Amino acid sequence: MKKFFKWFFILLAGVLVILTAIGFIAHESKPVSTPSTEADALAQKMMAAVNKSAWDTTAIISWNFADRQKYLWDKSRNFVKVMWDDNEVLLHTKSVTGKGYTDGKEATGSKAQKLVDKAWSNFCNDSFWLNAITKAFDPGTTRSIVKTEDGEDGLMVTYESGGVTPGDSYLWNLDENGMPENWKMWVNISPVGGIEFSWQDWITLDTGAKIATLHKSRIFDLAIKDVKGAASLAAYGLTSDPFEAIAK
Repeated sequence: MKKFFKWFFILLAGVLVILTAIGFIAHESKPVSTPSTEADALAQKMMAAVNKSAWDTTAIISWNFADRQKYLWDKSRNFVKVMWDDNEVLLHTKSVTGKGYTDGKEATGSKAQKLVDKAWSNFCNDSFWLNAITKAFDPGTTRSIVKTEDGEDGLMVTYESGGVTPGDSYLWNLDENGMPENWKMWVNISPVGGIEFSWQDWITLDTGAKIATLHKSRIFDLAIKDVKGAASLAAYGLTSDPFEAIAK
């Protein structure tokens, strides 16, 4: 048994060394860039390509994020239902308050707060992956032009504040029409800078907004499934208010 643990820890140490080396090799320093009106124009072109005006009229949207969490988001009222495992949270996204349930029973006290906090953290991340493009002009953002490897203009968007990880930066690579093809990330949760994910397998919602449903990288993929959007609860197909418990 002692020999087993000895070799196990040797193997574990070897894997960690290999992963560290891969991370070191893959790491890219964040490009130095300066905010500009040209970058603002490119960001506007990107948002027009995905039909941001249609996104703004999309009042209700649901999706499955990588088979981890499921969402029903009432954008018009700032409500979202977050579901994972046996948990469900009805969350008000402006006040970050709500009600949490486990196995259908409402949680109270610290347990309820933990559910709300987890739902908020997941929602910030997963809604960003759903449609980060339309957040290029959020309060606290800056936009700048960065030359990509092929000599084209890339769009760097930095989030100086907001969400749960302020300071993150994303370099968008766009096609000639402004449609996103991929981005590179410099984010606080990862020590490796410049990790690239594709934005592909686009769909068009009933409202006209365009959503990428697959993000591929060299490390892992993120799939966004069962995406459905509508201009109202009725258009979505709901006959009752799923947020009645927190809408009062």
